[in-house]
Amino acid sequence: MVIDNQCIRVGKKAPDFCATAVYDQEFQKIKLSDFLGKYVILLFYPLDFTFVCPTEITAFSDVYKEIQDLNTEILGISVDSEYSHLAWLQTDRDLGGLGDLNYSLVSDLNKTISSAYNVLTEDGTALRGLFIIDANGIIQHALVNNLDFGRSVKETLRTLRAIQYVQNHPDEVCPANWEPGNATIVSKPKESKDYFSSI
Repeated sequence: MVIDNQCIRVGKKAPDFCATAVYDQEFQKIKLSDFLGKYVILLFYPLDFTFVCPTEITAFSDVYKEIQDLNTEILGISVDSEYSHLAWLQTDRDLGGLGDLNYSLVSDLNKTISSAYNVLTEDGTALRGLFIIDANGIIQHALVNNLDFGRSVKETLRTLRAIQYVQNHPDEVCPANWEPGNATIVSKPKESKDYFSSI
């Protein structure tokens, strides 16, 4: 596994890694840099066979087509082995398993990816870190929750769409709670007043 040693910060290049993942009941080598040209959601979670984790992982899988339509891939990552991932995928959802999943689960057994993204706890598991990386490999969004509460799929999608909108419209910025179709702000002193006078 290869990790670039650099500061993990929004606006900086995402550390590359190469690791074993499980997809469609098969093991495969996966490299973050292979996804250049696409957006990537890195979804760190503490451990397989736990309680909150399957609710998040399956919720993202359930909207995978919508995410894929936004030129985006998801990679779930924990410190479990690929064999643990496989067993969890082979466990039915009604038993706390994942069943069929639409994206890869990456094994970070040696904990280098979690360390590189600064989500590794003192106990050796990963916090609920979520990173949105753009098509150029730059981290555009970072969110880290503690272990006992899950993340919002809806807010992740909203943030992803906002990132893509401003990257495609460099003279505009998205205000609080922006959704596709809502007004944006032209990032110039005079033109911005059109937005503020309308609210």
